[in-house]
Amino acid sequence: MTFHLIILTLPLPAIRRPADEDAVMIIRPVAMTDLAALQQIAVESGPGFTSLVDDRDFLIKKIHRSIESFGRNLNTPGDESYLFILEDPETGEVMGTTGIEASVGVRRPLYHYHRSQVVHHSPELNLLRRMETLNMCNHYTGCSEICTLFLRPKFRRAQAGKLLSRVRFLFMAQHPERFAQTVIAEMRGVSDERGQSPFWNWLRAHFVDLEFDTVTRMVGTGDNGFIADLMPRHPLYTHLMDESARAVIGQVHDNTRPALTMLEAEGFRHNGYIDLFDGGPTVEARLSDIRSVSASTGCHIQIVDDVQPALETWNHGGKGRTLAITNTETADFRATVTTAARYLPARNLLQIPAELANALYLRNDGQARFMELAPANAARQPAAIPLRQQKEAIHAHR
Repeated sequence: MTFHLIILTLPLPAIRRPADEDAVMIIRPVAMTDLAALQQIAVESGPGFTSLVDDRDFLIKKIHRSIESFGRNLNTPGDESYLFILEDPETGEVMGTTGIEASVGVRRPLYHYHRSQVVHHSPELNLLRRMETLNMCNHYTGCSEICTLFLRPKFRRAQAGKLLSRVRFLFMAQHPERFAQTVIAEMRGVSDERGQSPFWNWLRAHFVDLEFDTVTRMVGTGDNGFIADLMPRHPLYTHLMDESARAVIGQVHDNTRPALTMLEAEGFRHNGYIDLFDGGPTVEARLSDIRSVSASTGCHIQIVDDVQPALETWNHGGKGRTLAITNTETADFRATVTTAARYLPARNLLQIPAELANALYLRNDGQARFMELAPANAARQPAAIPLRQQKEAIHAHR
């Protein structure tokens, strides 16, 4: 009897690269080819988003200024304005914007009110009165400002809002010489569903008879001379204001609280400076103390095949953690969020698939910067910070 040995060769299962939670998103510097998209964003974002006014000439100048800023070789911050675009690389569509002003109040004055207290005391009459005042000032001149964050509604997806916000801190961490030691963000103050600000309504009744939308647009396009001409130069005693105006001083719009909470988690604090027009708070932090700056890591790059297994398992199932990754360039800056990369701390080495490395302009043995983001299904923050939940763009320098 003859026996035949039959060997069946079965295909081995492919080693799969961990898939991203969403499609690839790339952040890059703005280009002149983005003009039409920026103008559309200016329409979508509405009249409150004055850093992207629906004015072609204004936007052209803004793009030129950003391109020049990214192209400069710098050792100290100056009059630079960095505007970033979030792009879907598969379609080329612009998903959103985010920005940084290197040194505010340089091109034109930046005004705030500072909340302080005066004491009137008469020992002879045994009378003592403490009263709050608002004093106009230029306290934040020379500081850096994060601004111009907007994610278009149709592109709101997991991690997109986080990437738009955090990428600014990663860029600043990589290029600290380009920015001031203090970073500020202006939060939207209280207004009603019709866009009326109780704080501005009181100022308008007594000092500047202009609609709130008119004032913010004027300042947004650089026409802020009226502030010195018409706004009160002497301290404002808040007890003379009507109750509705006094109640909103230093308060944020209800929908702005998530944005404020996020910045507070980064280490930003309010120190009594408020917006001149809606009374919303300005928050500040030292650049080196911002959580995303201090938590970011500079590393070397190893480009691997998309199916190459990681040398080190990060967590359950071998799935990578969610990372925001940037290259170290300026004019050719690129950033993304992914779960496909692996960090090997003992070697300070970030393994990244070849396709993604190409999209980020990363080369083997080159350098990058990254930080870990919370998974999209963790204790959720909003996937985006909609326009009506933040005010990062109301002054001319933005």
